[in-house]
Amino acid sequence: MHFLETLAVRLFYAVILLTAVLILNFSLMHLAPGDVADTISQSMGGADKELLDQIRAEYGLDQPFLVQLGRYIGGVLTFDLGFSYFYNQPVTQLILERLPATLLLVFTAQILALIVGVFLGVVSAKNPRGITNYVVTFLALFGYSAPVFWTGILLLIAFSLKIQWFPVAGMQDVTIEGGFWIKAVDVARHLVLPAITLASIFLALYSRLSRATMMETLKSDFVRTANAKGLPERQVVYSHALRNALTPVVTLAGLQFSAVISGAVLVEAVFSWPGLGTLAFQSIIARDTPTILGILFFSALVVILGNLLTDLVLRMLDPRIRGGQ
Repeated sequence: MHFLETLAVRLFYAVILLTAVLILNFSLMHLAPGDVADTISQSMGGADKELLDQIRAEYGLDQPFLVQLGRYIGGVLTFDLGFSYFYNQPVTQLILERLPATLLLVFTAQILALIVGVFLGVVSAKNPRGITNYVVTFLALFGYSAPVFWTGILLLIAFSLKIQWFPVAGMQDVTIEGGFWIKAVDVARHLVLPAITLASIFLALYSRLSRATMMETLKSDFVRTANAKGLPERQVVYSHALRNALTPVVTLAGLQFSAVISGAVLVEAVFSWPGLGTLAFQSIIARDTPTILGILFFSALVVILGNLLTDLVLRMLDPRIRGGQ
């Protein structure tokens, strides 16, 4: 019961935060120069004042700001994010078509960065003066300092143009025919380079943090007690010490979730990945305001849900949090 109360409180704060994000995004778009009518008239080669007024009335832009804001929030509550004049379809449908590709890329990159980063951190912490530690440190510094789009371009040149192991762009090869597993393998081949590119910078963060927390945990009293009992080193490291050292890493992963979403925009642009990043880039160029607002809303929703999931995972990893809650 106590867990359900905690979850209800987290959801309540999540709704308040999401509402504040909606109001802020809509207000910033409203303050920006120009509107949908100006953009449509430019694509038509110009329009007179009467036609501009007609377009603004059709999109509700002739109403006061608070009325427009109220209609937008009411539409969001019914999952109606408006209509995209550039793509000529509802924004909700447009985003739902692209959202799975972005979620696949983001979660794959995050899981890859966590698994590999924690593994490298543990290996480095077990032998802090060995050659492995220096190799991990070098890889972490390189991954953290390299711009994500630069890393993506290098991987494209090396593994798509030179060696030709992986596809150059896109999410799947439309010419491939076959069942589910054949198409899944094709998507996985397209996913490898974008996921590694997006995971590179976060892998560096997780490896360094897990190394520091693991070295501190290995000096704890309960680890010395486990060693004194004669437990195998693998069991002491991975069953006792690692579980306690994971808490700061998981916390950082939750805090970095928004950075993963923003980094996906650049990665999708480099690899032509058909997700929300590519859609956002095209919508900004076309000044498609309803689509931009919809993408911002879904991005904020994913980040808030990611942070909520992080809280739940921390409660499972650390009994002290459950007791404190």
